[in-house]
Amino acid sequence: MHVAALRVELRIRGSRSLKEKRHTVKSVIAQLTSTFGVAVSEVDDHDKWQKTTLGIALVAPQHGHLVRVLHAVERALDAREDVEVLRTDTSFLERPQ
Repeated sequence: MHVAALRVELRIRGSRSLKEKRHTVKSVIAQLTSTFGVAVSEVDDHDKWQKTTLGIALVAPQHGHLVRVLHAVERALDAREDVEVLRTDTSFLERPQ
């Protein structure tokens, strides 16, 4: 079993309130969960209206699958016009067979 966690800091473009931020964050989370089958949660920067930090988790039988999906998630975030990726950190956990 292989597990990956991706921490992504995002700038919310054009956000002028926490309400606008929540709308964008919900949209990002919905896209990632439906497209890639990952678990996503806002893990930091809850009170900042132009920034958020998301935690994204994935479990897979092979390490290579994790890497492919996480790269696809990063590309999907880069392609969005309403957010800017500021930083990403990836952690892997592999359980010996």
